[in-house]
Amino acid sequence: MKIDGACHCGKITYEAEVDADGARICHCTDCQTMGGSAFRMVVPSRVDGFRVTSGTPRIYVKIAESGNPRAQAFCPDCGTHIYASPAGDGPKVYNIRTSSVRQRDQIVPQFQGWHRSAQHWLPDLPSIPKVETQ
Repeated sequence: MKIDGACHCGKITYEAEVDADGARICHCTDCQTMGGSAFRMVVPSRVDGFRVTSGTPRIYVKIAESGNPRAQAFCPDCGTHIYASPAGDGPKVYNIRTSSVRQRDQIVPQFQGWHRSAQHWLPDLPSIPKVETQ
């Protein structure tokens, strides 16, 4: 699937060919903290399928629970997270943060990871009162 996206302020833009069947939700505590929500959703793209078309993301390297260094790319101006990938040289898969994808409504998660860290109230979310706007 071909996608494109941008950070909140528009400084960083990108395009990618992604594997929509690989879209997943991550419940790890790093994603909760860095994403500012109960979970984060990503869709993978191979290195040859991802291209930043404007701006330069800032990289922060986080050591994951697995011990692997993970490069976290985000906009240096507005802070929008763009992707995570293995740090350093070697094969890369870009896990694009779907919050920055323009076609995010077309990407449906197929898997949930780190479910042991999932917030206990998520199954009750449909029963929580809602309004259409603020």
